Amino acid sequence: PHKTFIEFGVGDYSESNTRFLMMNNNWSGLIMDGSSENMNQVKKADYYWRYDLEAKAAFIDRDNINTLIMSRNFDPEIGILHIDIDGNDYWIWDAIDCVSPVIVIMEYNSVFGKDRALTVPYEKSFSRTDAHHSHLYFGASLKALNHLACKKGYALIGSCSAGVNAYFVRKDKLNSVVKEVDLETGYVLSKARESRDTKGNLTFVTGDNRLQKIKGLPVHNVGKDTIESL
Repeated sequence: PHKTFIEFGVGDYSESNTRFLMMNNNWSGLIMDGSSENMNQVKKADYYWRYDLEAKAAFIDRDNINTLIMSRNFDPEIGILHIDIDGNDYWIWDAIDCVSPVIVIMEYNSVFGKDRALTVPYEKSFSRTDAHHSHLYFGASLKALNHLACKKGYALIGSCSAGVNAYFVRKDKLNSVVKEVDLETGYVLSKARESRDTKGNLTFVTGDNRLQKIKGLPVHNVGKDTIESL
């Protein structure tokens, strides 16, 4: 009903899930990123004055996220919420209670596997690059996000072919075309080779070998509400 979106963790907005909707379908939106430089770059772009877009520089945590969202004064039933902050994604979605998106797009960490409902433990200032040199220790597993989605009244309808984003639709909007899928169907293993060594160089580790690089690090099992090891 409302062609509106909120997306955060957008970088300089050159890669996003909402920019096409803004430019092709005239959607309105709020985007946020922790980098003032990135947001200033967006504000200099031609599309910034052509469309109803607000770019806000903010480091998001679960204490400020609702205030940041409400500053835009959208109708609570926004079209799309997309969360991609490479860290506390699970905890931020858990904290959001000021809007009721029809569609929620969540980045998941497929390296955590599909069998356990895992997320990094909440740390207000979590930084993926600082948490572990490999850059592989971040975010949440698809099972963890699905666990939270069910509590919030959303259904998993699938993931992108790259094994990066999962798509959830509010259950009252499901129909004969848009249907819930199980985790086995929805999970896609990422092929990205983004692991790094202690000097910051790409190591191009693939498959299950990526998990070995972060084996033993602490994770929060949200299904059991316990701290465990990867």
